[in-house]
Amino acid sequence: MTTTGEIARFVRETEFDDLPDDVVDATKRRILDSVGIALGAVGAAPVEAVRRTVHEDGGLDCCMWASEGRASISGAAMYNTVLTRYLDFMDSFLAPGETPHPSDNVGTVLAVGEHVDASGEDLLAATAIAYQLQGELAWAAPVRDRGFDHVTHTVLTQAAAAGKLLQLDHEQLQHAIGIAGTAHNALRVTRTGGINEWKGVAAGNAARNGTYAALLASNGMEGPTDLFEGQKGWQQVISGGDFALDLDPPCPRLHDVMCKRYVAETYAQSAVEGIVELANTVALDPDAVESIDLSTFHGAKLIIGGGEGDRHVVETKAQADHSLPYMLAVAAIDRELLTRQYEPERIQSDDVQRLLRTVSVEEDPALTERFEAGEMPAVIDVELADGTVHHVEKDAFRGHPTDPMDWDDLDEKLRPMATDVYGEHRWANVTECVQSLEDRSVHDLLELLD
Repeated sequence: MTTTGEIARFVRETEFDDLPDDVVDATKRRILDSVGIALGAVGAAPVEAVRRTVHEDGGLDCCMWASEGRASISGAAMYNTVLTRYLDFMDSFLAPGETPHPSDNVGTVLAVGEHVDASGEDLLAATAIAYQLQGELAWAAPVRDRGFDHVTHTVLTQAAAAGKLLQLDHEQLQHAIGIAGTAHNALRVTRTGGINEWKGVAAGNAARNGTYAALLASNGMEGPTDLFEGQKGWQQVISGGDFALDLDPPCPRLHDVMCKRYVAETYAQSAVEGIVELANTVALDPDAVESIDLSTFHGAKLIIGGGEGDRHVVETKAQADHSLPYMLAVAAIDRELLTRQYEPERIQSDDVQRLLRTVSVEEDPALTERFEAGEMPAVIDVELADGTVHHVEKDAFRGHPTDPMDWDDLDEKLRPMATDVYGEHRWANVTECVQSLEDRSVHDLLELLD
């Protein structure tokens, strides 16, 4: 059987009853996290650009979260995914060669789910399927080093999740995945050099494209069913080699997903937690800091430490949340790293700009080995003007798969953003609805999100 056929069989055969209780609970927490962080992005300029575009493009089928407008199925998938992604507060799957964000799938699941009047069990199954497939693609077929963005995986998982909810048959699912994987392979340039706002929108674009591919297949459009193994296909051009996927119906990859504690790129989480803890413990005076030296693993150095562009040049939010020098500097000063640390005036402030220029980031091969073994290590030395050196080491952070966030942690993380948009009572109802989602419907949830 082809890889496309294997994916289609997995999507068709996996049902809610296949998911163990701990996977169901993890899936619910992933959905609540995705919705909650989305509310923190309402009104941001790039998000508004997407909202205006999908509204202008027409369609009245589906809810746009926390917005008066409605959109087409694929338009709502795009807008709601951009909301979840924009802050860079979303979850991440940790694989040695790729770090995608499976929460990118939740906006699509709810949009297509609304279109088909899905049950809560349907939503949970489609979400878990997308997370399992995303994790397996990241683990077995990383594409970053070949110049492709990780949303190249996401468009495939979007098509799979949408196809599950649309109840596509085996052949239709193969066509949907073939269309998505042939036509929508994104370039890594999105996240290299001088980063721009497309970084936070690319996953939404993948959501739109994956959803549209599934809709095309549902209406009879064919795609290449030999997408992966075919001549000039995905394995030859995109992944650069053969691979095998472990598509397990219980969807255990849900437990390998991390939940961010800070508004920061995935690989910064341990380092930021370390600098915040240090600043609080020693009552750090930022004006007395001469240098901040971080030793980290390969991926962190590459993506946010200067391996793909100078990360000491920080003028915008898109640059700031992918700059270890900026994140460590502002976290050392403010002793937190949330949305307000990305306001333009905070980014441009003299104290942060001075301190970020003292930050050095170096890769330590030993830390790379520890990352590949499942940790997220960070070693930080802060030297003061009087010669004092403060040292801190981390192997993970609160929210890492080895130290996962529970429901109370999620509430602490999400409540400030969510209640600012919905108020205390409504957010409590959203939380309760997600916690009991197997007994609810998509409309129960979307009435609260509208």
